[in-house]
Parts: sequence; structure tokens; C-alpha cells
Amino acid sequence: MQFDDRLATVLRMQTGSVRAAHTQFRQLLDLAGSAPEGADDAQLETAYERLSMLSAEIPAEIRAMMVREPGLRLRNPAFVAYLASQETPVAIAAMNNAQLTEDQWEALIPALPTAIRAHLRQRADLPQATRDLLALLGVRDLVLPQPADSPTIIDQPQTVRARPKPAPVAAEPEHVDPIEIVLLENEPILDLDPALALASEDGNGGIGALVRRIEAFQRARASAPATPSPDAPRLPLGEQHDDELPDAPQSFDFTTDADGRIAWADASVAPMTVGMALAGRKADAPARADAATLAAMRRRQPVRGGKLVLEGAPAIAGHWRMDAMPVFSTSGGRFSGYRGRMRRPTIVPTAESAPQARDSHADRMRQVIHELRTPVNAIQGFAEIIQQQLFGPTPNEYRALAAAIAGDAARMLAGFEELDRLVKLESGALELDEGVSDLNAIVAGTTAQLDQVLRARSAALSLLATGNACPVPLARNDAEMLVWRILATLAGAVSPGEELQAVMAQNGRQTGLEIDLPASLAGRDDLFESTAPAQSQAVSAGMFGAGFTLRLARAEARAAGGDLRREEDLLVLTLPLSTAVRTDLLNNNVDLERRMADTARGH
Repeated sequence: MQFDDRLATVLRMQTGSVRAAHTQFRQLLDLAGSAPEGADDAQLETAYERLSMLSAEIPAEIRAMMVREPGLRLRNPAFVAYLASQETPVAIAAMNNAQLTEDQWEALIPALPTAIRAHLRQRADLPQATRDLLALLGVRDLVLPQPADSPTIIDQPQTVRARPKPAPVAAEPEHVDPIEIVLLENEPILDLDPALALASEDGNGGIGALVRRIEAFQRARASAPATPSPDAPRLPLGEQHDDELPDAPQSFDFTTDADGRIAWADASVAPMTVGMALAGRKADAPARADAATLAAMRRRQPVRGGKLVLEGAPAIAGHWRMDAMPVFSTSGGRFSGYRGRMRRPTIVPTAESAPQARDSHADRMRQVIHELRTPVNAIQGFAEIIQQQLFGPTPNEYRALAAAIAGDAARMLAGFEELDRLVKLESGALELDEGVSDLNAIVAGTTAQLDQVLRARSAALSLLATGNACPVPLARNDAEMLVWRILATLAGAVSPGEELQAVMAQNGRQTGLEIDLPASLAGRDDLFESTAPAQSQAVSAGMFGAGFTLRLARAEARAAGGDLRREEDLLVLTLPLSTAVRTDLLNNNVDLERRMADTARGH
């Protein structure tokens, strides 16, 4: 039997600072958005009230950015309806990130504001039935207001009724009657703004009532007869046949500028594609490419079969494959953009390939990390309160114990960050920051620091490398952490009197680092298997042992386009060389000598 008290734990947190308010708002988003059916209505109502209070303190742009985070789980239809009633940036972010079932979408869509519903039509991963419903309702997106005596229409902020899958009838070209979508007679309806229901004082309000209404709509839809009642009004839509629609292009040629933005395209798609950025990394960008395509474009390499999803007009919306070659100017050889062709894939993903409501392994792992991080954060906070005597004088003995607890909590949180980083890298949910750094200089500096520590144990770590720069497509912080994880892990496993040698080499396209394995690691069958860490080490790169740290380093290397593997008694790191070399790399050798001299004086 499991007892879930995460929501109660988060609600007990104090929000005395801006950072604490942001943290609690983000945690409430995740917990309320993933709340299952039958959850405690009282706690959910308290969570909604706290969200409303925090919304008054946090700007809409920041809240929208939190809602757009990739790891957020928006699977509760009542909570999605609540977010849809907020400011436009928040509502649009919720529509982009919501993961509902087909029935939940069809119950919610008619109640959405017109502007939000029109934006939702741009999503390409919705079930086909949901997209059909949006297409039927789309005729009301850009029309003049109806007379005061007209029936209730779906683009008014009122209670709305919906009947799924209406039968088409012939439309009169001279006049289009106001649209009224109704349920079967005497069926419950779905309110637009669940916040109004939460604010009501009667017993019918609250999250439970909204969920019951959605369930009632789903039951009515499942039990409805296949043939609609002749008395039920029908939508005057759907009369256009497929042969009246223009043929969608299956391919088109294009060119881009140096920033990856389309500068020219075939005349049939030019108005819909020119100006679209193909290398954008934002989740709500109109063109979203996979990680391999983005990496190739960042390195100015050819793209073959790159996967993209375009949003916009129906003629270009959907999945595409891209073949493109980089173009360099004849004078100076400067990169000027790409020239290529877009083509439709042979098999277009269908509604069955849309994100499922079930948790993946990475989602479950992130949920476990979240559940562990929350109490540790609370323990660390209380320990710091005691250690700093914020609530009054405290004996020094207790202050020392509290300081030790705060330090242990900080180390645990650092370990959780490593776990979260590994899960996101291996699942493709995280991309490393863009940048260029000199791997040769970083390896030389790290080797010199570790060698000073190993000398005290009669051990040694030496480096054999040329003085040439090795620019790799990694930000300096990521490159330093990658090198530190590898070298510090091996140095921590060195026995007294043992000597290791590292060799740097490059072949024009990639650079490699080979390091001798210590005897304690050379005997392992699987070098990347997580094992219990040693009790005492002179150098440690992580709290989860050598296997986990090397596995994390391998995930980082692969995210950068390289690899980390074992070859007999050697550990080999390979990374591609970057074609974009910064001028400040030319001074790395000078900076390295200065840092090494400072380190030597410090020892």
C-alpha cells in the first residue's frame, strides 16, 4: 500500500522569497497536472487556491515559461482547463504541453476560448479525431460577433455544450447560421473556467465536479447511437470534398542564411516557409528538428535524412525529412547557409504515435528524483535555520550537528542532480549548451592538478600531447565537467605506486583521449556498471561510484557527437572537432601556464 503525500508536503512549504515561490509554483504545476482520477479534492482545491495566490506574485511570462518545460506532465483535464482560463501566454503554453486522451480533448476543446482553440489547431501531434473537431470548430475563429438573440455559440466565455462527430449537411452559401453544439438531451455540460466552479460555495463545485462532468460526457459519447437524432442541430461544415482541396506539396527546395533561417523556397511554399528558422531550439518554435539534425547544423556539416516537424498552414504542417549541404562563400570560405530539399517521409506518423498518457521509464525516474529531492530540500532548510539560529539561540553542539546535516543534504542534492542529468541525456530530453572549447588545454590543466594529489601517494598521472589546440563543440563548463569525471574517477581508483598515462591525438575530423585503466578497474567485466563506491578515496568524481560516473560521462560525450568506450586496458574518449574556432582559444596555452603556476604555488 502506498500513501502519496507529495502534494501535502509541497503545500506546507513557505514562500518567503521569490525563488521559493517559483519552486512551489513549479512543483504544484507538476503534481496537479499529473493528479490521477479520484485524487483528494480538498487538497487539489487548496493547490488551486495556492496557485492563484502565486499567480498574483509571479509574472505571466515566467509562469508560461514554467508551463512550457519539457518535463512537465499535464495529463489532468481539469487542470488543463484551469490553465486555459489564465493569461494568454500561460494558456498557449498549456495547450502546447498538454497530454490528454482523445475523449478528454473532445470534452475540453468546445469550452476553450476562441484564441486558445485557434492556437491549439497548430499542434501536429493531436489524435485525428481531435484535429477533425478543431477543423469543424475553426469556422468560428475569425468571424464577427453574433446578434444578442442568437443561440449560445462556442466562442463565447459561457457554458458550452458539445456533441462529437456531427453529421455534415449541405451549407447555404449566402448565410451561415450561428453554431450551437449540444449534447444529448439532459446530459451534463462542461464549464469554461474551472476556477469559477472552484470559487462556488455549493456542493457541486470543485475539481471533483469538473472531473465528474467530463466522465459523464465520455459515458454519453460511448452510449450515443451511431445515427444522430433528427431533432438535434448539426454543424453546417464538412461539405468540401477532398477533390476540391489543392494538392499538398510532397517536397520543395530551399536555401537558408548563416543562422539557419529559410531565405528562399519554391514559389508554392515560399509565403509559408520564408523566414522560418530551421535550427531553433525552443519547444514552441514553428520548425523543430531532432537532436542529430541540430548538431549537424551547428557544426556546419551535411544533413542527410534530418527529421523536422513544421507547424503552420496545412500544406506544410507535419513531419518532413531534410537533405541539405552547407554552402561557403568563394571569397574567404565563410559559411553562408544551407541549400537543400524538404520531402515528406515515406511513413507519416499517425495519431497512434502521439505521446501516450502512460509514464515512460524516464518519467518515472524523474518522478522518483522529485519525491526524493522535496524532503531533502526541507531537511536542508531546517538544518540551516538551526545552524544560523534564525529562530533563537541554539547550543553550539546542535549547531554543529545541523551544519553536518546541511552538508550531507547538499551532497545528496548534488547526487540527485547527476541522476536527473543522466536520465535526461539518455532519454534525449536534454541537450548540452552550445559553445567551443579547447580540449587539449582542459585535459592538460586537469591532469596537472590530479598529478599533484597523486604524488603524495607515490602515484602519477602524466599526459602526452602536442601543443596544438583541439576545439570541440562543447561549452567550457560542460567540457571541464566531462574531463573531470573521467580523469578524477580513474585517479581515485589508482593504487599507491601506480602510474597512469593519458595520450591526446587528433586526425583532422575528431580528437581522441586514451587513458590507462587502473588495476582496480581493469579487472571489471562492465566498466560502466554502477557499483558501491569505495569507502575512502583521495579523489572522487561523484557519490555513486566509478561505474555511474563513467556512464554519465559517456552520455555527455554521446550528446556532443562523440563516445566513451573501453578498448582492452584503455579508456578512450572521442569527440568531433569543431569547425567554428573562437579566437580566444589562441590564448588558452598562456592562460593554462598561468593557472598551472598558480596551482603549483598554492601547493
